[in-house]
Amino acid sequence: MLPEIRCQEYLFEVPKFDINASDVKNFMRELKGFHEIFSDCFHRSESRGHFFRYMVGQFSKLERKSIEPIALNVENGAVRPMQRFISDAEWDDDKILRKYHGLVNDDLGAANGALIFDESGFVKKGRDSIGVARQYSSNVGKVENCQVGVFAAYVSPNGYSLLDKRLYIPEKWFTDDYKTRRKKCRLPDDIEFKTKPQLAVEMFNSIVKEEILPFKYVLADSGYGTSPEFIEAVESCIDKTYFVSVPGDTQCWLKQPVVIKKQYRYKGEVRTKKVLEKTAKKPITIDTLAKSINDYFWYKRKVTEGTKGPIEYEFTRRRITLASHGLPQKEVWLVIRRSLGENPAYKFYISNAHLSARLSLFVWLSGLRWAIEQCFEETKSELGLDHYEVRKYRGWHHHMLTCMLAHFFLWHIKIQLGKKSAIYYSVTASDSFGGCVAITAP
Repeated sequence: MLPEIRCQEYLFEVPKFDINASDVKNFMRELKGFHEIFSDCFHRSESRGHFFRYMVGQFSKLERKSIEPIALNVENGAVRPMQRFISDAEWDDDKILRKYHGLVNDDLGAANGALIFDESGFVKKGRDSIGVARQYSSNVGKVENCQVGVFAAYVSPNGYSLLDKRLYIPEKWFTDDYKTRRKKCRLPDDIEFKTKPQLAVEMFNSIVKEEILPFKYVLADSGYGTSPEFIEAVESCIDKTYFVSVPGDTQCWLKQPVVIKKQYRYKGEVRTKKVLEKTAKKPITIDTLAKSINDYFWYKRKVTEGTKGPIEYEFTRRRITLASHGLPQKEVWLVIRRSLGENPAYKFYISNAHLSARLSLFVWLSGLRWAIEQCFEETKSELGLDHYEVRKYRGWHHHMLTCMLAHFFLWHIKIQLGKKSAIYYSVTASDSFGGCVAITAP
């Protein structure tokens, strides 16, 4: 469920996804028109046919939307050719993405839109799929044998959609022990180990460089909020506001401490270093700070409407100076959310928003990140995002790309219908477009 604060507190509401099969006429004809846009991204007509049929399978009633059941249940489908198309055939992925981002801008683009970065895990049984390892999966909340993808999404007053993806490949996959598996999975030789925040930066820089999609805000979880590379990438863009989670052990000062330069000798050479002035206080954790704030400064806000009534939190904010290695760094807004009750749970965010920013902006932004969770839920439950059985590097990216395009196509249909959108706070993925994907394949 998406929070009501997005429409009640600040800039814009995000429409709900509420189309059904009865709303759509000539669905397959429209889908063919959509696919014609990408026809010059494939060298062969056979590839264009597989591209269309694969997405038809994603919209079908099939319980399992992996290659084999799709190929066996769509007209002119063939298992081996489709497997080769997804896992081995060359697509012009960059060209597809540029065209796709142009379409997203046409339907969803808005100057006050937001980019969202997050990851999703895909649990696997075997050991041979590219990047699979025992690692933390955020969607199951524990360490599992899985693959992890880092995704970028876009949200605006017109809707939300996934924009880009990167497969996180654990560092051990680049050791000699994994040489055979890398070869079997066709991992390109120029791919090097990158952390999840580095993959997010790669996507962010690519989106910025394209200059296709307008946006004002950048949202991410704590894995990215604590990354200097990620924060620096956003700060390098003028007039972009980030709002990112950080862990409770993040250290800070409420008042900027005095820093002095101190000389010292190292191997006979005189050097200088920055140190805190002797009377300066030590930094404290933001968790400690949160628990010391008087109740007067907390504001109760409804976040969403749950099955048993409204879900509410309390919010407050402070200007703080972040600490790194015992020294002051940048000054930012600290936004704190706590649950109601005697033993509240706390959630922390930092932002480079302007000094004049009001609490209502931060409350709104704290809920806006949920849009990418809707993207994951809808593409997994309805389009088979996690149904794939491919093992190769190229196959993973091709499957994810078709899921992203299929999800956006449904948004286009909704916008094309011109239906008056309602607030998205109680509609689930199965309620929203389950009827649409039930359309029979030709």
